[in-house]
Amino acid sequence: RFQLELLKTELLLGEAEIESTFVFYGSARIPSPEEVPAVHAAADTPEKQAVAQRLAAKSHYYEVARELARIASTHCEEGKRCFTVCSGGGPSIMEAANRGAWDVGAPSLGMNIVLPHEQVPNPYVTPGLSFQFHYFALRKMHFLMRAKAVAVFPGGFGTFDELFELLTLVQTGKVAPLPILIYGRDFWSRVMNFEALAEEGVIAPHDLALMHFVETAEEGWAIVKAHYEL
Repeated sequence: RFQLELLKTELLLGEAEIESTFVFYGSARIPSPEEVPAVHAAADTPEKQAVAQRLAAKSHYYEVARELARIASTHCEEGKRCFTVCSGGGPSIMEAANRGAWDVGAPSLGMNIVLPHEQVPNPYVTPGLSFQFHYFALRKMHFLMRAKAVAVFPGGFGTFDELFELLTLVQTGKVAPLPILIYGRDFWSRVMNFEALAEEGVIAPHDLALMHFVETAEEGWAIVKAHYEL
């Protein structure tokens, strides 16, 4: 099963001539702007209303992810599929990424995973580039094997897992340095104190430079352009 999940995906991406990818990580729970009213309507207690309010406040990141995916999908060297949008294939931020590529008629990847509560591929993933994984480890390998840039939006355990594995791989030289765009400084500063890690001495101060905190699609793409001198 390990071998199947590794080789099948690799063969299909090779056949599709996917040269490189732009990977999007983020929550499956942040609503799109259109879904905000439904999120509020479903909150039937004061506690749920407070959570709904915080989720709704993050809904603009759906449009940011969608716009960033649109921009990335229109940049390609002649005859190659570069910066092909790649997401976890599910809803919310993942859907926004695939939808941005779909907006401009570009292909995009969806790397779904079998979960206890079934995660259905969103409708914007390109047919033939929608993959279903059993193992998180192999899914994360494929996220990064062709990645030239990664955008990380607010998220929960899964997003943390993906972000910290990426940071560790770059920090230890297992993956070449690449633009790691962190969207939502207010969110990340509240849930994770990166500077404190350096102050405590458990990471080096220069490790903080592995990440770029950004807010807009244009700001994120400018960092990618500068990194690769596009």
